[in-house]
Amino acid sequence: MRRASIFKKTDVTRAAKAVLAAGMQIARVDIEPVTGKISILTSSSLGTEEITDLDKWMAKDARQT
Repeated sequence: MRRASIFKKTDVTRAAKAVLAAGMQIARVDIEPVTGKISILTSSSLGTEEITDLDKWMAKDARQT
């Protein structure tokens, strides 16, 4: 028999929606199963820069010289 989870899927969904509503991009979600602590890391918290449409175009379509 399994014990009940400390966190629920709705808890994670609610937290993720709040981060997205704040205009941030989610890079990773960590959940500690023992305590139920939910940590959402954004791309800015990982030290990565946000990729713009121009950056995507340059990486894909721009001619390399």
